[in-house]
Amino acid sequence: MVTTVAANSASAERQVISLPIDQGLVCLRGLSPQRLRFELEYALERGSTANSFLFEAGPDATGVQQPAVLVHPPGMAYSSVFLPALLDALPAIDQPLLIVVGHVNPNRVALLQELAVTYPGLELIASNPGAKLLEELWNQRKPSTPGVEEEPPALPPFPPLQVIRREQTLELSHGRSLLLLPAPTPRWPGGLMAFEESLGLLMSDKFFSAHLCTNTWAEANRISTEEERRHFYDCLMAPMARKVDLLVERLEELSIRTIAPAHGPAIDASWRSLLNDYRRWGESHQQSSLNVALLFASAYGNTSAIADALARGVSRTGIRVTNLNCEFTPSEELVAAIQSADGILIGSPTLGGHAPTPVVSALGTLLAEGDRSKPVGVFGSFGWSGEAVDLLETKLRDGGFSFGFDPIRVKFSPDRAKVQELEEIGTRFARKLLQAEKRAQRRHAGSMSESRSDPAVLALGRVVGSLCILTTRKGELSGAMVASWVSQASFTPPGLTVAVAKDRAVEALLHKGDRFALNVLAEGRESGPMKQFLQPFKPGADRLSGLELDASPNEQPLLPEALAWLEGRVSQRMECGDHWLIYAEVEHGGLLDQEASTAVHHRRSGANY
Repeated sequence: MVTTVAANSASAERQVISLPIDQGLVCLRGLSPQRLRFELEYALERGSTANSFLFEAGPDATGVQQPAVLVHPPGMAYSSVFLPALLDALPAIDQPLLIVVGHVNPNRVALLQELAVTYPGLELIASNPGAKLLEELWNQRKPSTPGVEEEPPALPPFPPLQVIRREQTLELSHGRSLLLLPAPTPRWPGGLMAFEESLGLLMSDKFFSAHLCTNTWAEANRISTEEERRHFYDCLMAPMARKVDLLVERLEELSIRTIAPAHGPAIDASWRSLLNDYRRWGESHQQSSLNVALLFASAYGNTSAIADALARGVSRTGIRVTNLNCEFTPSEELVAAIQSADGILIGSPTLGGHAPTPVVSALGTLLAEGDRSKPVGVFGSFGWSGEAVDLLETKLRDGGFSFGFDPIRVKFSPDRAKVQELEEIGTRFARKLLQAEKRAQRRHAGSMSESRSDPAVLALGRVVGSLCILTTRKGELSGAMVASWVSQASFTPPGLTVAVAKDRAVEALLHKGDRFALNVLAEGRESGPMKQFLQPFKPGADRLSGLELDASPNEQPLLPEALAWLEGRVSQRMECGDHWLIYAEVEHGGLLDQEASTAVHHRRSGANY
């Protein structure tokens, strides 16, 4: 039986449903059909869930009474619907309640504070880094608005805290036990997984998540959620692939039957395939000879959101990113990362007009150990001032470092357009590193690169394609690119394929369900559109700005000077080396010039466009 607690506001659409898993165990799933925030990992816009797990109180295998245990509570955004649902499931507020906190941030601490008021017998369980963060954040308040004097509500006292320094077993009711596994990563230093051994249930928190709103307990099959889980991995896991891979190795030793992450449906039939996917995706992100070190600290998650977008942009080019949280990275690891990096990005929030001490310390290490021939970039978030970014910029310029882009300052959290711009900045930064590497290789070889002169590559270049301009609009975002790797792919339904390089900005707008238009250019009239769309654009720039455009039935941009147009809806994506092969079903189309011929792209080599 599934019970539901909905928000009072119909517009909010958030609700919590209770999914019974086994005797004495329920999943309290928060549903949010709408995009929650503007962070990169939500870009597919398929909603999300927040999964918590409640073990009821009762005697353990030896007859000793054990309290109720709540694993992985959600953030404050679900407060209005989660608290009533928890009270329905656990009405005895005077009884002890243990809470396993697998992820610590200000939003989650705010909900824990409300729970501490409702359940006076509450006790927290966290990893060692998580415990330190809880203690720091419990009495921390966001800066008040200048000129506004208001008395903040009193905070409940900090509850008793059990610290998990290594793997440890917690006895539960109904003869169950909970293996607690610290899972620290640079992005989530307080990570803590929970594994219930009798059910083979791994409550993995952020690992294996997918932002997808569904009220069913588990996914239908691997394919049904593959794109969402891959997107989550690419956005958040890829920059720390090595550490993630080590954790996956440990999980393979467990007798898992079901993986239940913090976001998205559980994985039961295909959990082993998902572990293999994580290994495979990680390997693909570690193949590059180039590496960018990303140093950051984040107080409220805003600076880490900037870091995520920059890292995603760099990763699009195939360059690997090494995430380093300054607050939890040992000095020797920081030194090694700086010395081996081909480029360095460093970011900081501004707290009380200053950069946090761990960032200042990391800056000192960078000044002492960094190679001045390698480019750097600085970024940060702020509320009422931005002195931390100024400090980073001044010290690095005075230290003789060259900058790969202008310093980035974001007030509070980046919005959707800013996230796209940040991603493109990261991509441009990485392309400069690739260009420098290619120049060095050519100098070393003393002639044309081997790939360009390979007979097979030369022959590949003789495969021709029509010259097209792909355009797309999704909400307030738009994109465009020149496309010549285009082909009809099916008769019924009518379909086409187009190859899109992973480092193209428009790729982010071409996921399953997204629409685009393919504008087929006419021979002899292709120079104008080619000049427009082959020019270098600044990160975040609107590729369609200033153009007179028509619109398809689904509001996709059309070029009036095109020979023909097609509107397609993305149905499938296949990873092909450094490109994505996009298959789209054609929904509409039109021939604008019956006399003209299609412009064709002739290449000298298959090593480039």
